[in-house]
Amino acid sequence: MKTHRFSTILFGALFSLISLGAPCKAETKPNIVFFLVDDMGWQDTSEPFHTEATELNRRYQTPNMERLADRGMKFTQAYACSLCSPTRVSLMTGMNAARHRVTNWTLRKDKSPDPEHPDLIIPRWNVNGLSPVEGIDRTVTAKTLPMFLQEAGYRTIHVGKAHWGAEGTPGADPTHLGFDVNIAGHCAGGPGSYWGLKNFSAAWRDGDRIWDVPGLDQYHGKDIYLTEALTLEANRAMEEAVAAGKPFYLYMSHYAIHAPWEKDDRFYQKYKDQGLPDLEATYASMIEGMDKSLGDILANIDRLGIGEDTIVLFMSDNGAAKQVPRNLPLRGHKLTAYEGGIRVPLMVKWPGVTSADSVSETPVIIEDIFPTLLEMAGVDTYEQIGGQVDGISFVPSLKGSANPSEDRPVFWHYPHCYDQPPFSAIRRGDWKLIYFYEDQHSELYNLAEDISESQDLLEDRPDIAETLTEALHDYLVEVEANIPSFKESRKRVPLPGEATRN
Repeated sequence: MKTHRFSTILFGALFSLISLGAPCKAETKPNIVFFLVDDMGWQDTSEPFHTEATELNRRYQTPNMERLADRGMKFTQAYACSLCSPTRVSLMTGMNAARHRVTNWTLRKDKSPDPEHPDLIIPRWNVNGLSPVEGIDRTVTAKTLPMFLQEAGYRTIHVGKAHWGAEGTPGADPTHLGFDVNIAGHCAGGPGSYWGLKNFSAAWRDGDRIWDVPGLDQYHGKDIYLTEALTLEANRAMEEAVAAGKPFYLYMSHYAIHAPWEKDDRFYQKYKDQGLPDLEATYASMIEGMDKSLGDILANIDRLGIGEDTIVLFMSDNGAAKQVPRNLPLRGHKLTAYEGGIRVPLMVKWPGVTSADSVSETPVIIEDIFPTLLEMAGVDTYEQIGGQVDGISFVPSLKGSANPSEDRPVFWHYPHCYDQPPFSAIRRGDWKLIYFYEDQHSELYNLAEDISESQDLLEDRPDIAETLTEALHDYLVEVEANIPSFKESRKRVPLPGEATRN
C-alpha cells in the first residue's frame, strides 16, 4: 500500500508541474519554401505530369524536380491563372482573379497593356495591382499571406520577381506587403537581362530601364546568371533565419524562364550539340538552370539540418509562352483559356505528412495555396479584408484523405484583349466550359477523355453545357466581375447564358 500511495503522489506532482507550465519542448512551426517558376509549362521538365513521358520530358533535364517528386506528392491537375500578375495576387490574397480584379499584368501606374479593340471596350480593372492600404486608386486592398505568417512568428523572405503593384504604388515593394526581406523584387514582371555582365539591365540593348533588376549590385559586371545570383541570396537569407532561431517563409520567385530568353552558358552548349535551334537550346538551358537552383536550395536545407522541419512547394505561375515549344498534348499557351495556358506543375514535400512518390489528381488552383500554407503554419483563423477567400486548403489531399474540394468548380476570368480574346471559364469534375466575349460563343470539353481539347462537345452534351454555363454566370454575378462592353451600344456584353435567355 505504501508503494501504491507513493506512486500516486509522484504522479500527481508531475501532473501539477505540467499543468503549471513546467518546461517542455514547444511545438515548432515548419519552415516553408514556395518555389515559383515564371512561364514554365506543364511539360517543361523531365518529370512527367502526364500519364506518359512526352517529347519535351525527354528533351529537358530537371533531375532535382524528379528528386522532389520522388520525396513528395505530385499534383497532375494543378492550375494557375493564364498570366502572371493575376496568379501572384491570387496567391497573396486567396481570392480568385474575377474577385480581386487584377486580371492583366501590371507595370505602369494607371496604364493598361491592352491595345485598342475594334468592337469592345475593355472594362476598368485594378491596373495598379495589390495594395496593403486603402486609398490607392484601381487596386485591391488586402491582407497578404506573408502578413498572416509574420503575425504567426515567421521571418518572411522574398527573393526574385514580385510583380504585384504598379510602379510608384505601395504594392510595388514587397516589404510593404508583409515581407521582412526583399531581394530583387519590384514592379516589373521580367528582368532587363539575365546576365550579370550586363548588370541585369536592359540598357545594353537600349531597352526600357523599368525592367532592370534592383538590389543585386554586388553581381554587376560578373559572369553570373540571374538565376544563380538569386539562389545564392536565397540560401544566405535562409541561413540568417536559421541562425536567428525563427521559422521562415521563403518565397523563391524566379524570373526564369520568362523572356528575354538569354542562354545560360552553364547548360546551353549541350542542347545545341543535340541539334536544337538557338531559341530552343536557350530555353532548355534556362530550365536546367532553374532546376539547379531548386537542387541548391534543397541541398542547403539539408546542410542546415532543417530538412525534417521544412515544407517545400514547387509551382509555375502559368503555362509556357507561345514563342517556345508547345506543351503537347495540351492545347494553347500562356494567356489562353486552354490547358496549355493554365495547367501547371505542382509538387509538395511535407516531411512526415506527404507520402514519397505519391500523386494526386485532385484539381487545385492558385488561390488554394493561400489557405493551405496558413493551415501548414498553424494559422487557424483569418479574414480577408479586401474580399472573400475563394481558395480551399488541399491539406487533406497532402495527408492522403478525401479532399472536400474535389468536385467544386474552379474559375478563370480574363476580360482583356492583350494578345488573346477576352474569356471566362469554369471547370467542374472532368468538364470544362470556356465562354468568349467577342462573339459570345462557348466551347465544352471533357478533360478526362480529351486532354488536348480537340473535340468541342457543346452540341453533344447540352445538359452539361447548361449546368456549367449557369454556374459560371452566377459566379461572375456574385463577385461583380468586370465585363467588356460593346463600343457601338455601350452596353455590357452578355454574361454566359444571357444571350440565349433573352
